[in-house]
Amino acid sequence: MEYNTLNIKRMEEALYHSWSLESSSKWSKENPALGQCGVSTLVVSDISGGEIRKTNLPNGWHFYNFINGKRYDFTVSQFREDIVYMDIPSNRAEAYMDTNEKQYKYLKQKVLQNLGTYSN
Repeated sequence: MEYNTLNIKRMEEALYHSWSLESSSKWSKENPALGQCGVSTLVVSDISGGEIRKTNLPNGWHFYNFINGKRYDFTVSQFREDIVYMDIPSNRAEAYMDTNEKQYKYLKQKVLQNLGTYSN
């Protein structure tokens, strides 16, 4: 899938409407992206390819996607402060340490369902 503005918007909407306590125990209505970076990065990588990158923050590693040479951080809204991205190459195994199989399978299924919903 070539990433363009429409695809980015669709992915953002699908993720936002898929996040819940089922995809991260840190989720809340006030901050739905909280704790979703690892699991979301894995799901986006499954659907869109690209690379997984990470940045070290005070509370630990933050994961995001690099697709076609461009950074996509779909969970940046969880932070109040600006991020200084280090763009350190990472991998699925490292991102997976931030989630578990149940959360991953749940989010992937919900995102795929919601991508169908937001395809129009």
